Amino acid sequence: MSAVTDAVRVTPATNPVGQSIRDSLVVAKRNLIRMSRIPEMVIFGLIQPIMFVVLFSYVFGGSMNIGGTTDPSVYREFLMAGIFAQTVTFATAGAGAGIADDMHKGLIDRFRSLPMARGAVLTGRTLADLVQTALTLFVLAMVALLVGWRTHTSVGEVLGAFGLLLLLGYAFTWVGALIGLSVRTPEAATSGGLIWLFPVTFVSNAFVDSSQMTPWLRHVADWNPFSATVQASRELFGNPGVSQSDAWPMQHPVWASLIYSILIVVLFRTLAVRKYRSATA
Repeated sequence: MSAVTDAVRVTPATNPVGQSIRDSLVVAKRNLIRMSRIPEMVIFGLIQPIMFVVLFSYVFGGSMNIGGTTDPSVYREFLMAGIFAQTVTFATAGAGAGIADDMHKGLIDRFRSLPMARGAVLTGRTLADLVQTALTLFVLAMVALLVGWRTHTSVGEVLGAFGLLLLLGYAFTWVGALIGLSVRTPEAATSGGLIWLFPVTFVSNAFVDSSQMTPWLRHVADWNPFSATVQASRELFGNPGVSQSDAWPMQHPVWASLIYSILIVVLFRTLAVRKYRSATA
């Protein structure tokens, strides 16, 4: 705790923006060190998406009609953008649980007693979660290559797709932060962080072609922020499953993904920081 205290001790003349950045990085470093000392957190975070890849690829692969074919290899390429997006968004539950745990143990109150930027605690936590998510995404991509997933575009476009996926994951961690601040226990934060994620991820184009849904459900799926990132990733990866929908997010998925993610960050960061101030006051 002394290292954190030394790092955030500033003079009154310190630039507020610079102080906020430094404080956020200090808190992020603290959380990354904590994660490295609990390796099972990372290991369990890797097992679930790997199981999804294997199960969906080999159990459902031969029964899904994608572009007029039920070829399992086509479905595997269609599937992976959805699995990647689901993985980064499911990090939301971990973010919420971590913040709720810090609240429960009184650590947030200890941070609050220090001369540090108010939003730094939450920003540092979400940045640390982003690093962990990036590691998980890298390992998952390696597994995907082993089961037959391939990209068919330039390196820049592939990196752009992963960038959009990480931005979506970062945006959703702010939703998790707000949930973590709004509940009393880490267990409640985990449950609350997962309940809303299931309809968001499954009422989408992640695992099935949305054109096969009933009209009203397809409309919901096409305007789902999650679907926009999945569609953008497929286009940038060069994978099958390009939507024929007239919905604007499906026609301009890269822009839609960027706009959705930025709006989510702005909205939920504002709400989370406001909640943080009132919850620890």
